Amino acid sequence: MGRGRQKAKATKQARDIKYYSPNTDYSALQRELKSSEVRAPSRFTGEPVEPDYSAYVDKYADDVEEDDDEVDSRRIG
Repeated sequence: MGRGRQKAKATKQARDIKYYSPNTDYSALQRELKSSEVRAPSRFTGEPVEPDYSAYVDKYADDVEEDDDEVDSRRIG
């Protein structure tokens, strides 16, 4: 097949895909959306809870302050 025919065929297929509009089943869409609302919160129940690190704040507070001083003393440029 020559390039002209090949291009015409590709153009026709692209046009068919672009303007194709299937029949929409709105009742099925409504059922799908309704079921996803119920299912969404349960999806996150199995995730682990982040531990509470507040007990370590006083223990490591001095280390954090020293690190901040080092960042400020660096020379940029």
